[in-house]
Amino acid sequence: MKLNNLLLHCGAAHVEPEQLERVRTPMAEGRWQPIGHAELAAQVRRGLANAGMKVLNEAHALNREGAQYFGLMQVAIDGHENDDWGTVVGLRNSHDKRFPAALAMGSSVFVCDNTAFTGQVVLARRHTTHIRRDLPEVTARAVRRLTEFAGQTERRALAYRNREVINAEAHDLIVRALDAHAITTTMVPKVLEQWRAPNHAEFKDRNLWSLYNAFTETLKGGLLKLPRRSEALHGVLDGCRQGGTGG
Repeated sequence: MKLNNLLLHCGAAHVEPEQLERVRTPMAEGRWQPIGHAELAAQVRRGLANAGMKVLNEAHALNREGAQYFGLMQVAIDGHENDDWGTVVGLRNSHDKRFPAALAMGSSVFVCDNTAFTGQVVLARRHTTHIRRDLPEVTARAVRRLTEFAGQTERRALAYRNREVINAEAHDLIVRALDAHAITTTMVPKVLEQWRAPNHAEFKDRNLWSLYNAFTETLKGGLLKLPRRSEALHGVLDGCRQGGTGG
């Protein structure tokens, strides 16, 4: 997995982990206590290591002249090795007060590097007093949920593969995804294109897994909004895993 989908926004630039160390962290102002991007990434690595998990691959990007940081870490979890997809942790941090330090759980499909996250950001700590004191514990709590998440992802992938989808139903689900704000109107043609003629032969089967990857291929490039959109998408697709789309 190359984690290529970290092309997040116009102006975002891939950086090596050591480059995060060179980003200046602003001085604290009252209750606002910003932490360094490298400090957050290092804390997550420690949390994963303490839980017996190994980081296999990672990618990092900076935006707005280093004020915003985004990262992805592919994680090995014992008992949940899979040839088709891997578990990833998404990170974000900001020095411009736009969003808190946050961690989200996700999965990425190896063949296409499509990534989706759980809708719930499992760590979100504002840059306020005692953030450095609290960060190790909130990170540890988030990491403990990764094993459960990996099991849920396995069950979802199997169910999606076993659920056949015809064109009419796929079109209906795309509209439902639009209504649920999983995608925007400008994304609809791209989802249809990926459903009708997918970039990867692995997704030519007419099933829910292929349709899911048509969506995630389209959603590449927006880690900031991806957890919310992934939650909405799962809500639409999970509802038809065992039956029809309903009325």
